[in-house]
Parts: sequence; C-alpha cells; structure tokens
Amino acid sequence: MELRDSRRLTGANFLWSRPGALLEVTLAEDELDLEKPLIEAWSLEARRLFESLGWQAQSLCVRELGIPLEARSPDCARCIALALSAPLDGLYTATSVAEAALDGALARLNGKPLAPGDEKFLATEARLRKELAEEVNPALLALRQAAHARDVCFLSDDDKVSVGMGAGSLTFAAREAPDPARVAWEQVHDLPMVVVTGTNGKSTTVRLLAAVANAAGLVPGISSTDWVRVGDEILDVGDWSGPGGARLVLREKRVELALLETARGGLMRRGMALESCGLAVILNISADHLADWGTPTLEDLADAKFIVTRVASCVVLNADDEQIVKAAARHLNDKQEIIWFSLDAESELVRGHLAGGGRAVLAETGKIVLRGPWHLAGDRSTQTFALCTLADIPLTLGGAALYNVANALAAVAAAADMGIEAAAISRGLRDFKSDPKDNPGRLNEFLIGGVRVLVDFAHNPSGLAALCELTSSLPAQRRLILLGQAGDRDEESIREMVRIAWQAGPAMLLLKELDLHLRGRELGEVPAIMEDELRQLGAPADRWSYASSELQAVQEALEWAQPGDLLLLLIHDSRDEVLAKLGAAAAETVKGSSD
Repeated sequence: MELRDSRRLTGANFLWSRPGALLEVTLAEDELDLEKPLIEAWSLEARRLFESLGWQAQSLCVRELGIPLEARSPDCARCIALALSAPLDGLYTATSVAEAALDGALARLNGKPLAPGDEKFLATEARLRKELAEEVNPALLALRQAAHARDVCFLSDDDKVSVGMGAGSLTFAAREAPDPARVAWEQVHDLPMVVVTGTNGKSTTVRLLAAVANAAGLVPGISSTDWVRVGDEILDVGDWSGPGGARLVLREKRVELALLETARGGLMRRGMALESCGLAVILNISADHLADWGTPTLEDLADAKFIVTRVASCVVLNADDEQIVKAAARHLNDKQEIIWFSLDAESELVRGHLAGGGRAVLAETGKIVLRGPWHLAGDRSTQTFALCTLADIPLTLGGAALYNVANALAAVAAAADMGIEAAAISRGLRDFKSDPKDNPGRLNEFLIGGVRVLVDFAHNPSGLAALCELTSSLPAQRRLILLGQAGDRDEESIREMVRIAWQAGPAMLLLKELDLHLRGRELGEVPAIMEDELRQLGAPADRWSYASSELQAVQEALEWAQPGDLLLLLIHDSRDEVLAKLGAAAAETVKGSSD
C-alpha cells in the first residue's frame, strides 16, 4: 500500500463541485482484499477528526481511479481516491486531516486503533486545530458570501482574493480581505466569458474568439497553453491553461471579454478556478493522455473534460463526437442549456434538439448557419441565420480543413451566445489567418523554393489523422512527415501515431527526439518504439530516418525536399525557432522570385 499523492482541490473537480482534499492510494495485488476495510476505516477516522474540528457539515467521497496500462503491476493493481470536502479557508488543514485519517486507518487495520483519549490521537487533534487556527480567514469567507449574494465572480488563491471580472474587478491581498460593507460594489461587475476545453483545437478556438472580440471592438484576455495575453500584449509565456491562468486574466482590469483555455491537467489536479460561469465549450474527446493517472480510458477523459460543466449554465458541445454525446447524458441536468454544433446538417440529434426549441450552429452547403432562437437581428428572435461561407474563413482552407470548420462552428456559437453581433463575428472569422502571427504552430503554411511546408502541433492520433486527411487532398510530388511524441504518452498511442503517419503514404518519415518532453522516458526510447513499429509495418529502411533534435529534423527535411514536394512538420519543442527559420527561407524565396 502506497500513498501516491496528497493535494488540495481548490474548486469544482472530477469528484464533486466542492473544494477539499484528496489522497491517491495504490494497492498491490495481494492487498486488494484490504480495499473495503481501508475505506471503512479511513471514513471512520476522517469523521472523528471532522468532529474535533467542527466540520460536521463536510462530506467524504471515495472513488476508484483508473491506472494507466503501463503503470499496472503486481505492486500497483488498484488506485483509490480518498477525498473530503472542506471550507475554502481550510484546504491545507484538509490535506493534513486526510493524511491523519489514513494513518489512523492503517493503525486500525493493524489491530492498534487509537482511542479518543489516546495520547497520540490527542496530539493529532491539537496539531490539526493549531493548523486550522492559523489558516482560517473569516474575512475571505464573508467577502465570498457577499459576492455570491450580488451574483458576481469570486476568485481566491494563496496570495489574492478578488470580486468581479476584468474591468469590473477589485483585487485584495488574501489576508487583507475587506469588510463587504466597505467594498465599492457599484464598481464590481462580471464580463462575457467562455471556458474552452477538449482534446484538440483549444488554442485555435480561443485565438479565433480573440479575433472576433477585436472585430467587435472589445479587449480580449486569453489564458492558454502558450501564454496569457491581453489585447496584443503577452503578459507571460508558458502553459497558463490551468486555474492560475484563469485568475490572472479575470483580474486584469483591461479585459472586456475573457477566453479561458482549460486543459485536463489543471482540471484533474486542482479543479476549476471559477465557482460559476455562463458558458463552456467542449470541442472533442479523443485518445490523449491515456497514460495519465485518473484518465486511462476515453470515458475517464470525457469525465475530466466535463468538469467544466459543473459550473456552467450553458454548454456548447460537438454533436459529431460520440464521447461528448454520451458524457452529456451522464453529466448535464435539465437546467443547463446545450448548444450543439455539427458538420452534419442532417444530424438527427441536432434536428431533435431544434424541434424542442434548442439552438445549434451547423455547416450547411458551404456556409455557417445558426438555427434556433438566436438574437442576431435586433430584438427579433432568429430561427435561421446564414453567417458566412466557409470559403471566407482562411482557417478552414476553403472548407477542406474540417477540424478547423468544427472549431469555427464552436467559436461562432460561443461568440453569438456572449452577445457579439453577427457582423463582428463574420469579420473576425475572415480576418483570422492561419499564420505564425495569428495562430502560431497551427497549420502554418510556407512556400520555400517550390516546396510547400505545413507546420502543425498535432500531438495525438486523432489530431494527426485529421491533418493527414487534409494533406491527402493537397497536390504533391512527394510527401515527408516529421513525427515525434512526448514521453508521457502510452506506448500504444505512440505506435498508433506511427501507423497513421505511415498509412498516409509519405515518401519519407522523419523521426525526431523531443528531448524537452522526455517526461520520464530515457533519451531515444520514444524513437525506438517508433522505429520498431515501422519495422513491424514492413517499412523499408530507406523510407525513414532519425534526427536527434527538432531543429536538426527540420533542416534535414528541407535538404531532402525538391520543388513540388509537401513537408508536414509536426513541431513541439522549438516552435518559435522553426517558424523563424521557415519564415526567413520563405522570404528569401519571395525575394529571389522578384529579382
């Protein structure tokens, strides 16, 4: 038996919509018969400690966590989550309570339970009371209650507490939360905002929505896997797709519309930063991160993505995604509105939804069409509104890039629901380019000496399959695919990437090392798996090669290419350097043709 992790859950999470603390405990094969006694003993000990702290209103939750296939062994046969809810100003103490309850449970299982008057139990009680006394923050809770009463956003972390959003926000030091009666509530208000999650397309969708916001004359704030950006200013670079990024955007006074990319990692690790939001978007669910604890199956992954719906009153969902449709039935209630989007104008699901008075955004005969009771023409409720043609949207390559058509449909649904006028939405779609400036690393195209080069971030089987489907329709003498994968993906996903790439029929498959994303694997381990899969597929040795870095791989691809070829470069480690290199080479091509 091993305590694998102990952490705070700061917001709505995969267990429930409450803050609290979580333990992850693994059991060996020969310990599986201890699972039920352990849970019962831990629950008993946790409730004893609740009594000591005056937390009788708090709850317990136990759930089995999926173990990634490659992590399973006789020493790690099952993982259980032991969780307890706690007051927002007692989460550090809550982790101590959960751990102390586990210690007490193990003592009980070993035949040495701690009686209420036992010296060790009394010492534990005293320690926890002292921790809680140092952590409690009544002023913070009072401010939170006042914000809830006024139906405005409340955000808190270790350092800061805030009410309202963006231009309507006020922020204070967490330990200096003011008396609610002294807050200038007339200055406090919320903003239009959307939380965007899914397996693929999150960054593209929030960037596209930012272009729509700009077209509407609004200052967008974006938190994403690349950066936090307000308007055209990047506040910080890095992965800000978790709760910290959301808080940073929502506290920035210049922001007039908030666009929050929300990834699985932050949702599973901490939960949501927001206690409520008007709108959430779930783009798609496909195999990725199945090597991570808690999400080893597509259903688990869908449940993780649907954490965002615990706080959303309206949800934009992909009607073409089977996992999303199933998860919606599991997670959503009758009070939550669904807006479906679909590439299939004849979708039975969408037709039934519209017949029941719902709203949808569809791709119909080369156009984006909004159906249902949208308010896009003054005060008149619009049942059918053709927004623009797909040919007008550069991101979709004239409608050929179906995955970007789907992203555009989701963005339109979100923008329209947030009240942005149809003309601004259409203008934003037309203005947004699939280039390194607007959408760096996502379907960026370069023409270099007669060679067509596409750069993309595709990093999982579904993303690569969609990209290969697109490029198969593009003319080329020969094709090269640059392929790599991060070390935290399971072996089957890595092999599936190789199969998809090889089935696309490239003349050359260039395998790269992602030395910045080894994530627990040894140098050379992932390329070795890829090479082994190619051998099993019967790929001739002269049809694939290995590069020790991403930049070296790009250089080798350019040296291999001839006029008329198509290079599909999947870039993950050195995006900015690669884009700069290709941009310079493309500029030289333009200069040479004009001389």
